[in-house]
Amino acid sequence: MKLNEIRDNAGARPKFKRIGRGIGSGKGKTGGRGVKGQKARTGVSLNGFEGGQLPIYRRLPKRGFVNNFRKLYATLNIGALDAAIEAGRLPAGQDLDETALRAAGVVRSSAKFIGVRLLGKGEIKRAVKISVSGASAAAIAAVEAAGGSVTVTAPAAPAEAG
Repeated sequence: MKLNEIRDNAGARPKFKRIGRGIGSGKGKTGGRGVKGQKARTGVSLNGFEGGQLPIYRRLPKRGFVNNFRKLYATLNIGALDAAIEAGRLPAGQDLDETALRAAGVVRSSAKFIGVRLLGKGEIKRAVKISVSGASAAAIAAVEAAGGSVTVTAPAAPAEAG
């Protein structure tokens, strides 16, 4: 079998119905839109309209709170850190910091993240010296049990959008 011989199973993708191509096609004349009225016209979107009844999004109460000033951290589990060192994406014997983690692609690089937070999922088998903005108690304990150390630094202040 070659790549150019690969096909879908028969009937896996039904042929789409061409609308508005004459009355003999079965979807001609009005094109499946009925006759006249607002919904027969183009550019009409009545999402959430329930025929004059109070819509569900207005009947249900608003819940929760989102703090717009929250601090977002890129997360890194110790299992992923160990896998990156084992794969050779990070140097084994050197001190690791946030710039090295971002450069290696181990943590996501984005303007909305003010730092990296080390979390304790997985296990680490080698001693590493890592400097991050935040770390959970479980992550610090696991790294220190493996013979390494974690330095928690204060996160950099986010740039003011203005």
